[in-house]
Amino acid sequence: MGEGEMISESARYLAPSVQGGGDAWGAETAAAGRRGTQKIVRAGEVVAPGRVADLLAVERGGQVVERRRIMYLDGEPCELTDTYYPVEIARGTGLAATARIRGGAVRLLAELGHVGVRAQEDVVARMPSGSERAALSLKDAEPVLELTRLTLDAEGRPIQVDVMIMPPRGQKLRYEIRIG
Repeated sequence: MGEGEMISESARYLAPSVQGGGDAWGAETAAAGRRGTQKIVRAGEVVAPGRVADLLAVERGGQVVERRRIMYLDGEPCELTDTYYPVEIARGTGLAATARIRGGAVRLLAELGHVGVRAQEDVVARMPSGSERAALSLKDAEPVLELTRLTLDAEGRPIQVDVMIMPPRGQKLRYEIRIG
């Protein structure tokens, strides 16, 4: 691993934490000897962006629950994360509120009876918007990676969509694929 590089393993974000454990981001960064924190910017019901509506199988213009966060690594902003849930899963739960969720959102989802067993991820490189550039303290010509993760339950129902925006510097995404 290079200087300042973080390896993010997606599988850590699919399994619920153990009772009394912290969230996946904090655990992943602590394992690397770093400090990962987050700030919840907003949470609640919103009109689903078109791509999110399609992924969650929600009617275009329909409502979803969104949690918008800024992730920090050693005190510096490193990722913007918007997480979306179908309203029938998240309405009236901690997922729709700005308070921290003990053990993380994946654990709360599991407690609500929604366990992710499969994920699909798409990663694209693009230029950031002005607000993304400012929030991540990017240089003018610096691109971002946009990782979109769809999490499905055992019946193939979509239960969560994450859209993560991050600068490519210091990023290494790791995927383990098991066949059979």
